[in-house]
Amino acid sequence: MPASLRDAVVVPPGYAFQVLYRWGDPTGIAGNLPAFKPDASNTAAEQAAQAGMHHDGMSFFPLGTDGRRALLVLNHEYTDEHLLHPDGPRPPTLEKVRKSQHAMGVSVIEIERAAAGWKQVLPSAYARRIHGNTPIRLAGPAAGSARMKTAADPTGRQVLGTLANCAMGVTPWGTYLTCEENFHGYFGADKGVANAPDVVSQRYGTVPGGQWVDWYRLDERFDVSKHPNEPNRFGWVVEIDPMDPTSTPVKRTALGRKSAESATCTLTRDGRVAVYMGDDARFECIYKFVSRDPVRPGGTSANRDLLDHGTLYTARFDANGQGAWLALTHGQHGLTPDNGFADPAEVVMHARLAASTVGATPMDRPEWIAVHPQTGELFVTLTNNSQRGAPGRPAPDAANPRANNLGGHILRWTEAGGDAGADSFRWSHFVLAGDPGLPDADTRYTGAQADPFGSPDGLYFDPAGLLWIQTDMSGPAIGKGAYANLGNNALLCADLATGQIKRFLTGPAGCEITGCVVTPDRSTLFVNIQHPGETRDPGGGTPGSAWPDGGTPGAVRPRSATVVVRRTDGGAVGT
Repeated sequence: MPASLRDAVVVPPGYAFQVLYRWGDPTGIAGNLPAFKPDASNTAAEQAAQAGMHHDGMSFFPLGTDGRRALLVLNHEYTDEHLLHPDGPRPPTLEKVRKSQHAMGVSVIEIERAAAGWKQVLPSAYARRIHGNTPIRLAGPAAGSARMKTAADPTGRQVLGTLANCAMGVTPWGTYLTCEENFHGYFGADKGVANAPDVVSQRYGTVPGGQWVDWYRLDERFDVSKHPNEPNRFGWVVEIDPMDPTSTPVKRTALGRKSAESATCTLTRDGRVAVYMGDDARFECIYKFVSRDPVRPGGTSANRDLLDHGTLYTARFDANGQGAWLALTHGQHGLTPDNGFADPAEVVMHARLAASTVGATPMDRPEWIAVHPQTGELFVTLTNNSQRGAPGRPAPDAANPRANNLGGHILRWTEAGGDAGADSFRWSHFVLAGDPGLPDADTRYTGAQADPFGSPDGLYFDPAGLLWIQTDMSGPAIGKGAYANLGNNALLCADLATGQIKRFLTGPAGCEITGCVVTPDRSTLFVNIQHPGETRDPGGGTPGSAWPDGGTPGAVRPRSATVVVRRTDGGAVGT
């Protein structure tokens, strides 16, 4: 596919797509199917039963063995307050805060395949919305600790809600892992009201005046001057059983607190689970959790607490192409009370500080991690880092070799002995992305036939071992500067056997492409179109898109949506 700046989803000849599930569409909860109102006048209660905003990570869970029914589980990362409410964020009201909280989280929808393609099942016994006010259990080493306790929850074991849900993972026993990324933007206070932020609050961004939205004025639990422990209850990986709509989600604190991005699972040689995670912020790190116990037969019930016990590691990338996994174990490698880590709970709660203490490599915004289904080789996207090499900031290094890294890159590594439980690995660059036509771009693509791209974000291996790359160039930057020749954000497909990287799908104006997943028989690809028309204008501005409903931008609200792509001859996607 050529690069495109069209305000449309464009797929190759021989393929067709359909829009399946848009922001505001009913989730399918029986007896509660509110329709989307184009003027955004749906209530907070209605939003709690509708698709949230800004679809992101997603996975496909088959129902039965014939491939005709499934659950689609997807994240909703954040809100655009100017689109979410008829009159925008001003004046602020508690109803608007609740609606915003309900527009994040996770959707569980049921879908079925008919002759004309996939469609949503309405209503469905499985349908569910998990959002910013859903009761969630805390488990693992930080649960019940002093820094988890609040006035509303003196036990420190139950929290309301999950927020900023970005990437995801699927466990070997069939549960869904949703990652809480930029949770810090929802906590704040008036400047000067609270004590000076400590090193933890500064590292995590939960400081007075640092908030993106002023929830704290109307929902007190988000006021860090009054409830300083509430932010500690966010930034975790949350486990959800999609097959049981009555189950309580669980925040797995053993996996560490960060701007969690990706929770990609694989098995170690001796049958334990390894979970690979990025921390999507400039100069943050890559992590791996390895369970203490092996995965047991018997599905979810047999592995209910498996993610509560194990070892959390962080990665150091050395200049010689070698790397090491450094254990974040209390009492070892400087993780002691003298250095501010009073107990194991504080190690996982302050994982960023722990990673720095043991000498992990600060990376260029580590995002999604993918494991090759046949070889076990791992790949991670480093989206970009405009501050690399800036005064007072870390210089380029072996793993992050470019200053002002606007293009982003993808690393690959192989665990020692091919074992996900190993404590060392060998790494190399797969791609240094960007426009190779620009002077001094220093791009590196693996094959002679590679379509260039910028800011790789989502990453997914299909069952055949094709690597699907999703890009996230900032909406206002698309078609300009370093991105002038790259078109809109795209979904690309890489064949590791040949080194070819081909552009497969281009999205509408201003959007991010994310959340790709392919059915087990490879006949269908699902992908999310996030924030079409994005402006990044704090005053709202006129959206640059009216996708998918069509019309005049600014007169019609753009809506994030899940798109279904199939070959018109029924063949395997990507061939």
